[in-house]
Amino acid sequence: MTVIAERPTPGTPRPYLFPDIETVRLPNAIEVRSVNLPGRPLLSASLIFRRGAADEPAAVGGATVLMARALAEGTQRHDAIELVEATERLGASLHAEASWDATTISLDVPTERFEPALELLAEMADSPTFPDEEVSRLRDERLNDLLQARVDPRRRAEEAFASTIYAPSSPYSRPSGGSQASVERLTPDTLRATLARMFDPAQLTFVIAGDLRGLDVAGIASRAFGGWTAGTGAEPRGPIDDTPGRSQRIVRAVHRPGSVQTEIRIGARGLPRRIPDFHAVSVMSAILGGLFDSRLNRKLREEKGFTYGAGAGFELRRAAGPFAARAGVNTDATAPAIEDTLAELQRMRDEPVTEAEARAARDFLIGVFPLRFETAGAVAGALTGMVVHELPDDELSRYRERIEAVSVADIAAAAQRHLDVERMSIVLVGDVDAFLPAVEAAGLGPLEVERDEEPLDERDGGGAPRPS
Repeated sequence: MTVIAERPTPGTPRPYLFPDIETVRLPNAIEVRSVNLPGRPLLSASLIFRRGAADEPAAVGGATVLMARALAEGTQRHDAIELVEATERLGASLHAEASWDATTISLDVPTERFEPALELLAEMADSPTFPDEEVSRLRDERLNDLLQARVDPRRRAEEAFASTIYAPSSPYSRPSGGSQASVERLTPDTLRATLARMFDPAQLTFVIAGDLRGLDVAGIASRAFGGWTAGTGAEPRGPIDDTPGRSQRIVRAVHRPGSVQTEIRIGARGLPRRIPDFHAVSVMSAILGGLFDSRLNRKLREEKGFTYGAGAGFELRRAAGPFAARAGVNTDATAPAIEDTLAELQRMRDEPVTEAEARAARDFLIGVFPLRFETAGAVAGALTGMVVHELPDDELSRYRERIEAVSVADIAAAAQRHLDVERMSIVLVGDVDAFLPAVEAAGLGPLEVERDEEPLDERDGGGAPRPS
């Protein structure tokens, strides 16, 4: 058997340029952005409404997500089954979804059937009926999902974390799909009003990627959307309230009696997508908690054996999304895992990363970049992100050179600027009675305990620690 004395090193990244983007604007102000990908006969397209769950009133929390799901449940021309059948006859797929930042209706279809499929997409957007029985069914599904979330330790941790680091006034403090109280109030009329608020051609963008040779994309889009006008209920999207919930650290523990592990979240309000040092933050985050060989995973998994995996990073939204370090650990490892995580976060601020760490992170981000765009769907998704965050057309074509230019000093500056460890809250979901003495002894900060007294059927799974 041959033993290799030295580990192989990464090769030189192959050249890659993000394809050119062509942009036109229809007479009614809808923007059309297209990317021609010769040899990709399956087109991917999306109609983007620039309003998402973060833009809805708190009283109807979850309306945007539910509205998006209900768009496929029938139109003025087709009921739900007829719409599915019409789509399948074209060899196409249609689906709609809402995120915090936007609502999209997406289409995948062979090139030669693009125009009739786009007519179905336009029909979903322009004339949905929101049948009472279908809205009731979708609403009940969401309410059942909320009940399941109560006994899912990861989801419970995420929801508790969001409501800890954001003020109650911020939409980010609650689930994008709404709470039980708000979802129970949702009706077909609520969904119609939600769609009406975002239905303004000046706030709509259509993106498409694939083999567009021979297609008059602007003409086809004009025939599908050109007659649309803004409704009386249309509203421009405004600023998002991302007020932090805390100015100092707090430890919030959610008690799950009998749980054999603890879900840990440590973090605070983070950053929006549009920041000057985005590329330095990307490299810094990869070193801290984004790679398998990241500092956090190496410490908590490889050195200590506390967990199957630990990570950290920023969720970059239109407003300041959360920064979180995450891990699931054995109950008896709760306090030491928190201390080690805080130490790694502080070390990222206090000690410059090595050139080897910076090079590994840059090489990874540069190397995987072309892999992100191997399908037309991935390219259309990238266009959607650029539209939602109002990024320049050269954002992706210059990505690799900007990542390559990130220095150790840039990484240190990003960590100093954006990782304020003393203000990071700690959220724990597990058996509080088992880990509380050690957490109190560690002196991590003021402690709040939220108790679920009913016994739990222990099926935590997932992030469980490795057997010793």
